[in-house]
Amino acid sequence: MSGKLFVVGTPIGNLGDITYRAVETLKTVDFICAEDTRVTVKLLNHYEIKKPLLSYHEHSAMQVSENIVSRILSGENCAVVSDAGMPCISDPGEDLVYRCIENEIPIEVVPGPTAMASAVAISGLSTSRFAFEGFLSVTKKQRFAHLKSAAKNPHTLIFYEAPHKLVSTLTDMLEYFGDRKISLCRELTKIYEEVIRTTISGAIEYYKDRNPKGEYALVIEGYNEEAALVEITIEEAVEQAQKLISEGMKAVDACKETAKATGYKKSDIYSRLR
Repeated sequence: MSGKLFVVGTPIGNLGDITYRAVETLKTVDFICAEDTRVTVKLLNHYEIKKPLLSYHEHSAMQVSENIVSRILSGENCAVVSDAGMPCISDPGEDLVYRCIENEIPIEVVPGPTAMASAVAISGLSTSRFAFEGFLSVTKKQRFAHLKSAAKNPHTLIFYEAPHKLVSTLTDMLEYFGDRKISLCRELTKIYEEVIRTTISGAIEYYKDRNPKGEYALVIEGYNEEAALVEITIEEAVEQAQKLISEGMKAVDACKETAKATGYKKSDIYSRLR
């Protein structure tokens, strides 16, 4: 008889945020798949849980998942966890879930904290509808394509970002999103938890004299067509077109796309191109 895969949420910072059910589940499974065993062992030690740990991260997922599935099919129960929050969301555990479904292995979720929901809840921005965008790619082409696709989304946007990339990300967001409201949620549930509610340009200015520290969840207001048309000047529209051209787009197409985005006439933008 097959065992079961348990998808277990763990604290995003404060170890006290784990649920009673999560602790009991981790105590009863046969083994635990962890994104970083060094991080998970601290949690297990805190709750006096002693279980075999198997490293399961983005570089090993393909090779390790076959062994995990085999063990579960032989009758063992497995819990998959991430370093923080719910596994399988922007996380290699996603592939393990797919493989278990393919092999008709039962899957049970043990919910826990998530940084994205926690951040949007205290952001001060609209919570009625929001889109989780995760991490931006380090590859410029993919990064800019991601920002471009999210730019017209009317729903509140949530991104994750590391401290060393924060300022460059904010700079790119200002270019693609305009100067929108943003809440920078830092080190949620930890000792130095902080929420900075400002604008994207205000955030860039704030970090001119400060070094970003800790992991960030960035909550950004969604696209407002009326506000965008009012805020963008013809000079800014021309700059947008020039950027598209520098990325390889033909001048006519760049002006056409910018005209759609800004409300200005294509001919007015084209005539001002240098």
